[in-house]
Amino acid sequence: METLLFLFPQFNYMAPKEEAYFKMFGPEDLQTPKMKDDTSRQKDKERKSRLSLFLTKSGSHENVSPHKKTNTTPSNISPEAALQWSDSFEELLKHSDGLESFSQFLKTEFSEENIEFWLACEEYKTIDSETKLLSKAKYIYTVYIESDAPKEVNIDYNTKMAIQKVIAQPTKSCFEAAQMKVYSLMKKDSYPRFLHSDIYLRLTRRKGPGATMFRRRSRSCVFNDRGEATTEPSAW
Repeated sequence: METLLFLFPQFNYMAPKEEAYFKMFGPEDLQTPKMKDDTSRQKDKERKSRLSLFLTKSGSHENVSPHKKTNTTPSNISPEAALQWSDSFEELLKHSDGLESFSQFLKTEFSEENIEFWLACEEYKTIDSETKLLSKAKYIYTVYIESDAPKEVNIDYNTKMAIQKVIAQPTKSCFEAAQMKVYSLMKKDSYPRFLHSDIYLRLTRRKGPGATMFRRRSRSCVFNDRGEATTEPSAW
């Protein structure tokens, strides 16, 4: 009976609670307050890391950029407006609907961090306050640049190290090289696939029942009679 009371100090009114608590556990549990605090902080860090990874994989990226509106492709876009986006990648990014549609396409390829990073850099360059500039720079670095960042973009080692060296005292141009590399990647790789995607073809009424098939020449591609984008001159 004494053992039972000892293991459950709430029933032993004579024993000090601290003494009973420590005797309930083995020596390995008797850590100093500092060791417990360090362990607690490490566990919190690991939980935050797992949460960031979960958000990245699940596609839950709300509030990352003020430019992002909804999780659905706009449905009120005219085919004529959508066709203008095929003129150039720059033309696509100039239109909010084009930017949103392209973002949705990148989500299907699990590479939406590229457009989010580019938008974050565009916003960063408009900041005048040194305090806000520092805060935004650290955010961009932590989320998109540093190794194992939750939305790490694909940039080379030298570019990453150049940013790391100046992140403590960032300038408005400190992300410029990385932004240009990501922009070039989207333009040369993702943008041509976007023009062939179901998302874009539906907006231009080239896919689905009642689709109107016609040809359009642009600086980026040429559409043939089947509504398919191609860069070959013979398709015109």
